[in-house]
Amino acid sequence: MTVLRETWIVFHRAMRLSLRNPMWSILMLSQPLMYLFLFGPLLKPITAQISQGHATNAYQVFIPGLIVQLGMFGAMFVGFGLIAEYRAGVIEADRVTPASRIALMAGRVLRDVVVLVVQSVLLLLAALPLGLRAPWGGVLLSLVIVALLGATFASLSYSVALITKSEDALAPLLNGIAMPLLLLSGILLPMQIGPKWLQHLSDISPLKHVVNGVRALFRGDISSSASLWGLFWVVLLTVIGLTVGARTFRKESA
Repeated sequence: MTVLRETWIVFHRAMRLSLRNPMWSILMLSQPLMYLFLFGPLLKPITAQISQGHATNAYQVFIPGLIVQLGMFGAMFVGFGLIAEYRAGVIEADRVTPASRIALMAGRVLRDVVVLVVQSVLLLLAALPLGLRAPWGGVLLSLVIVALLGATFASLSYSVALITKSEDALAPLLNGIAMPLLLLSGILLPMQIGPKWLQHLSDISPLKHVVNGVRALFRGDISSSASLWGLFWVVLLTVIGLTVGARTFRKESA
């Protein structure tokens, strides 16, 4: 109960900071919105090809990739905020408190997850007038996946930030990781429409299976193998991310 209370205290403080300066959250939502309004209409003439006959609406294929992208990129760069806190002496102040190191990380990650879920809901609402139609059960499960994905990348981002303690080192590292993940996960277009060698290469990316799983959920195929594989991989990634994050916070905040 003490850890939960301390987590809530850290979350409350982090959320207040985000609400006081919401510009970062707005900017992170602006990119998926631009993809939605400026790239999405280009997919309508090739709906049958990109959906492999599984969907009649291009946004059933495109929106799942966008919310996964939001969960990934929206959380991947939160480490920059932690570096700013480190330089401001906040981390040093945390070290002298009896608060659990797990709570120090969990409160911040919980804030990031809440922000990502709200952004995802806003993105889905923006897509409704464009013709997005999906079962409520699949949409809710997709939001759970986005939340878990956000927790994974936020934890890893905080870990790398605590280790590097420098924006100059963090920025190129994250960008070098983000671009291959974006291209090989099939976020913008399904990898199934690409050449065989590219499909085989993308199989090494767990995010490809997560994206395929969310697309299956948007079609209503909740019990399909694609959905189950997506859930399996996102749970596994979450366990790994939280474990790495917790150990790093214990070590660097000791």
